[in-house]
Formats: sequence, C-alpha cells, structure tokens
Amino acid sequence: MTNLLRTAVVGVGHFGQFHAEKFARLPGSRLVAVADIDESRARAIAEQYSAMAVTDYRRLIGAVDAVSIATPPAAHYEIAKTFLENGVHVLVEKPITDELDQASALIQIAKDRGCVLQVGHLERFSSVGRVMQELVSNPVYVEAQRIGPFKPRAAGVNAVLDLMIHDLDLILAVVDAPIEWVHAVGAPVLSAAEDIASSRIQFANGCVANVTTSRVSLRSERRMRIFQRDSYMTIDFLKRNIKIVRKSSGSGALPAVADLQIEETNYGDVDALEQEISAFLNAIATGESPLVSGEDGWRALEAALMITRSLKTYWQTILDQGSDEDSIVNRRPASSLMSR
Repeated sequence: MTNLLRTAVVGVGHFGQFHAEKFARLPGSRLVAVADIDESRARAIAEQYSAMAVTDYRRLIGAVDAVSIATPPAAHYEIAKTFLENGVHVLVEKPITDELDQASALIQIAKDRGCVLQVGHLERFSSVGRVMQELVSNPVYVEAQRIGPFKPRAAGVNAVLDLMIHDLDLILAVVDAPIEWVHAVGAPVLSAAEDIASSRIQFANGCVANVTTSRVSLRSERRMRIFQRDSYMTIDFLKRNIKIVRKSSGSGALPAVADLQIEETNYGDVDALEQEISAFLNAIATGESPLVSGEDGWRALEAALMITRSLKTYWQTILDQGSDEDSIVNRRPASSLMSR
C-alpha cells in the first residue's frame, strides 16, 4: 500500500515496546524506526520488526509521519515539540508533560502545524471506560479507587501522576465543570515520592469526587462508583463489569427496594492499547479530533498538579507542627521535663 503512514516509537522500554508491536501490525501503519537512548534495547526491538534503530530521535525528522512517545514524562515536552514543529503527528503517553505551560505550548504548535496531538490516557479505550462515558451524563458524586503493587520503574513520579491521573481523566471527561478546590493527603512509603494519596475534589457545578490511589498494595483493584440524580453505578475495571441501580419509572422520591431496577453487564476484554493507537491512526487519516486530545491531557495534568500542590501543603503542615512541638520541648525548663 502506498498510503501507509510511516510510524516510529520513541522510548521502547517496558511500555513502549508494546507501542512498537501495534504500529508494526495495525493497518494503515508501517513501523519504520524505534528510538531509545539504550542502543542495545533499540536494536533488539527494531530487529523484531525489520525497522531502523536510532539513539537520537531527531534523526527521524523527515523519515516519519507519526510517532508515539513513551519516554519518562520529563522528556515528553522537548521530544513532542520537535516532532510537532516539523509536521509530525504525535501520540504522547500520560501525563502530557510535566508543566501546564509546556502542555499549552504543544497544543498550540499542533494547531498551527495541523497535526494530531493525542494523549495516552489508556483507560478511555478500555471496554468499560468507553461504556462509562456513554452512560454518565450529570454525576453529583464520584468515588474512585486504584491500588496495586509497587513497580520500581514508576518511582520517579508520585502516585498521582503515575496512577491517579487515569481516574482524573475519566472523571473530567464526564463532569462538565471546572475544579474549584482540592484537598489531598498522602505519604511516601517505598519511594521518595507519595506512593499513596487520597484527594477530595470540588467542582464548580457541585459535583464532588473522592479519589484514592496506592502503589503499595499487595492486591490490585480499580473501581469507581458514580452517583447521578436517579441512579448510581459501580464499575470494576479489572473484572470489566458495570452494575447500574435506577429508580423504576413512576417511583416516588423515596422508592422501596422493590422499586429499584438493577442491571449488571459484563464486557469482553479488549486490547486498550490497540484501540488507542488505532484511534490515533484514524484521527490522522480522517482529520477528526482524537478521542483524548491535547486539551484533555492538559485538564488531567492540571488536576494532578493541583493535587500534588495540596500534598506539599499537607506535608509542610506536618513538618511545621513537628517543628513547633520540638521548640516547645526545647523551651521547657529542665525540671518540668524530669517530672514527666
């Protein structure tokens, strides 16, 4: 086929290698190269798909039409900026960047160059994630929980940017209102950043979301409960199950249990990454907006950074309280200390 997009993956570590496999296999794409600072890793992945291996992603300019960026988040901005400025479509893993002004710059460059900029919020492409967005219209209260075992490769960022951001993106996709304030608590356990965090988010339309994440659990769990005016649903992302409880038609304000309608549906497994990359390729081919746009990535990052700032305030309060207690003890007369 002569109309195949020339594609490449920048960063072929644990997750990026799966991006390469999808680009090599999906119709409409021809994987021409992979880039990684680890030359041996780049060569090993490239050989699997008869692609070129490079250690400097800038060598791909002029040789590719679209790229997927699966590097550590700190490198997202410079890499994405380079490709977008040269007219290359970009799929960048979450979070879109480290800072909001960088994300804004990428969005503007993509618009100016007529490029697709899609952000890899993978849960949007899962079977239950897609259905959830169709079923939810006006939530008033949301609870989300995402916990799992510790993975050293993610220790460079806190659990908010590593895990919670998935749920933040899902919530923001169904709550059509800006965030008014957040309050968060958390703690580092196995890394230098917060490995566990819990946040309460207040939206301008009155909706409230309580979101908890942990990467120091012995088990994995990804659940969400969403309450609307006349119904609520429980979503299990791992079991791919959605249960909906609704008031039956004609029920009064306080229906008896018998007046409730309960629906439960199990959804088949889908390859969410394949769906994500297929959507990226389709957006390029059709000119349609991607399902998860740069603006969506910006909003998820904004929420995650608001929570991160709240976590820092929380820890500063703890440290200040500790300092106050120390100073009180240090000022106490020796006789009173001995009498305790």
